Amino acid sequence: MRVAIAGAGAVGRSIALELVESEHQVMLIERELANVEPETIEKAEWVHADACELASLEEAGLERCDVVIAATGDDKVNLVVSLLAKTEFGVRRVVARVNDPRNEWLFNDNWGVDVAVSTPRLLAALVEEAVAVGDLVRLMTFRQGQANLVEVTLPADTPLAGRPVRSLRLPKDSALVAILRGGRVIVPQADDALEPGDELLFVATSVVEEEIRAALKQ
Repeated sequence: MRVAIAGAGAVGRSIALELVESEHQVMLIERELANVEPETIEKAEWVHADACELASLEEAGLERCDVVIAATGDDKVNLVVSLLAKTEFGVRRVVARVNDPRNEWLFNDNWGVDVAVSTPRLLAALVEEAVAVGDLVRLMTFRQGQANLVEVTLPADTPLAGRPVRSLRLPKDSALVAILRGGRVIVPQADDALEPGDELLFVATSVVEEEIRAALKQ
């Protein structure tokens, strides 16, 4: 993929390094000249420009990017970059960093954001996931509430032990997408048997989360 990252601070560079190592084409856009250091990530394309300026993004060829990541430390900038990427350049996937959780409600499709990543919320969710067994934990929100990635760890006394995946009576607008078991990632098949301790990952809308909880107790 061709990925543009707005903001070459610590977060932007870390993301760029990971993507470059995975052999994606990465373009880093940075306004502050002092932060433009091509020698730190030589395989990335570096652009000294203001990512909030339409002309700068046109010159950088943003329309050729598959993904844009707004990763600056300023929520206002991240929103403007997201909106321009989606509305002016038709970028298929826009990911935005949320620095202040109080601003999270703004990061939705009205501003061109497909996925909002809030570090405080993500850390809180991971803490919950580490200690909660048998309850549903929301790990990530897609398109600001239209769909969520949620996790449930089956307890030792789960009534689902030994039962096949096809026996789950899941509501509409939900899907079991993966089972994590003993370090393995299992793509669930209809005949796969469930086991205590399984971590089940679902993609679902918010309104059916209670129905998922109920289905896992039957």
